[in-house]
Amino acid sequence: MKRVICFDIETTGFEYMRGDRCIEIGAVEIIDGKITDNSFHEYINPEGKIIPPDTYMVHKISNAFLEDKPKMSEIAPKFLEFIGDSPIVAHNGLDFDFPFVNYELMKLNLPQIPRDQQQDTLVIARNRVFGPKSYTLDALAKWYGISLTARADAHGALIDAEILAKVYLELENTAPAPDVSEIIAKQHKAMLAHPKVGGDFPYRKFEPRPEELENHNAFMAKINK
Repeated sequence: MKRVICFDIETTGFEYMRGDRCIEIGAVEIIDGKITDNSFHEYINPEGKIIPPDTYMVHKISNAFLEDKPKMSEIAPKFLEFIGDSPIVAHNGLDFDFPFVNYELMKLNLPQIPRDQQQDTLVIARNRVFGPKSYTLDALAKWYGISLTARADAHGALIDAEILAKVYLELENTAPAPDVSEIIAKQHKAMLAHPKVGGDFPYRKFEPRPEELENHNAFMAKINK
């Protein structure tokens, strides 16, 4: 049985080192290439960290809504239990989601998600998909014909995790891009094998006709101009 977890987070901002907090975690389970009904979803009290207006407009989660929600210290152990030792997938996860969550786990003296469990669909897509103008989750979903209706009004961790799971499965069924360096090497080898002028390359052994010379001279006159 192959189990994979796709997850997403919503936060108060991008700077976890400056106090930004995780306020929502959503995760979806994939087993043997199929999305199951087993999911993880929690809103999290940011413990006094104010959500800026521009951030609120992205996910529409307010401080008032989060007042009675559990703290990360209560949620983190449950999340770690849910993911277990399965591969964990996030979009742009290596630059954002994994460092953010691991920082929260570190502050709680809990085990962090190890690097060998982390997979990033942004990295996978850049090595497998050629065509989209960008590699955002939205762009990849549109590329594969995956509906974004569920997130029409606002982002949400569970909604995005579900979209991510569908994108991940499409990427899994997309053949890896060919090795460009190998293609170039083959082309170079073929060029080197081509007969050279001055060797046994066939050449013309008779004089050109007058009209051929006239056409050639006219062509050279255009070049010289």
